[in-house]
Amino acid sequence: MNIEEFYAEDERRRASVEIELGRDWRDAKGVRYELSWVQDTGELYTMREPVPGAYEDPFGDIYVDAEDLDGLVVRKLGIVTSHERVEEILVGWPEAMVDPDGVEWIIGRLRGAGVLDG
Repeated sequence: MNIEEFYAEDERRRASVEIELGRDWRDAKGVRYELSWVQDTGELYTMREPVPGAYEDPFGDIYVDAEDLDGLVVRKLGIVTSHERVEEILVGWPEAMVDPDGVEWIIGRLRGAGVLDG
C-alpha cells in the first residue's frame, strides 16, 4: 500500500506521534527504506522509495511498479506496545543502518523478538 492508503486505513496514525528509526536503511539491492514506529497503534513499519520495474523485497513479496506505484510503499512489520520495547528490540540500530543490507538486520531482530508479521 502507499503511504496515503496506510494513513487512511487507520486514522489514529495521522494524529499519532511517530518515532523515526532511521531514513537510510538499505536492502541487498540498495533500495532505501525508512523505519518508523506509530505510538497510538504500536505499529512498526517500513516505507520504501519507489523502484521502477518488478521488485522482490527482502520479505519475499514481489511488486510490479506501474509508473511510480503511487509513491512510497509501506509495509507493516508488527506491533510493539511501547517505545522502550522498540528500543530494546532494535538496540544498536543506528550502527546497523549503515550496513549494506541493514534491512536484513531489522528482519532478524524482529523475528528474534517474535514481532515480525508473516
